[in-house]
Amino acid sequence: MTSIDLNSDLGENTPDRPVSDDAAMLGIVSSANVSCGFHAGSPEGIRETLLAATRGGVTIGAHPGYRDHENFGRERLDLPAATLQAHVEYQLGAVWALTRSVGGSVAYVKPHGALYNTIAVDAATAAVVVAAVRAVDPSLVVLGLAGGVVLDVAERAGLATAAEAFADRAYTPQGQLVSRKEPGAVLHDADEVAARMVRLVSEGVVRAVDGSDVAVRAQSVCVHGDSPGAIGMAAATRAALVGAGVQIASFVGRS
Repeated sequence: MTSIDLNSDLGENTPDRPVSDDAAMLGIVSSANVSCGFHAGSPEGIRETLLAATRGGVTIGAHPGYRDHENFGRERLDLPAATLQAHVEYQLGAVWALTRSVGGSVAYVKPHGALYNTIAVDAATAAVVVAAVRAVDPSLVVLGLAGGVVLDVAERAGLATAAEAFADRAYTPQGQLVSRKEPGAVLHDADEVAARMVRLVSEGVVRAVDGSDVAVRAQSVCVHGDSPGAIGMAAATRAALVGAGVQIASFVGRS
């Protein structure tokens, strides 16, 4: 049976900035990318999400980003390599400790926001992030954009990788995500999103913004938790995939 992982960015809530319904999303996805606190979230909120994921059998990944809470980690920061590596290592350590405290384990790393987008195209920054992952735990899988530079960098460094597609994001004809600064970058129609993902899994393509089909091979699909109607889109995507005979299962442990 064909299988695909569904993941979501969680642990990003704070009392002054709630962005997602983590409890509901954890009932839909098979993997949770849990904030490490630099771009969003609080220690107690992150721990709560990690506990719920562990109890629900959802695979846990660390979700480190730029130290930029004000902009939700969505602005690229020009940091010295040593600083960025230390920041990523620090974040991985924090989530590792909190996850262990609730009886769980961290299986993979998916960088967040601007850092994620940067390492998809910038080999030098990707190498810094990969070095941080290797230094902390070389058994961690690196989850990155399908076709992104970071996957090649990580594989050359001896790390396991998994490729990711996005259910609710528009694609360029080159297979990159359309910038959030552009209109139409984020999709909101649950039926459209679900149909796109069934086609992705069954045919290996998504429709780009210019109407062309772009090849995207992925082991995991991200359904964002902070988009309007996120739970409905995630539920519709899961239902459509299951209805098409696709098993929802974590990519960890799969080739």
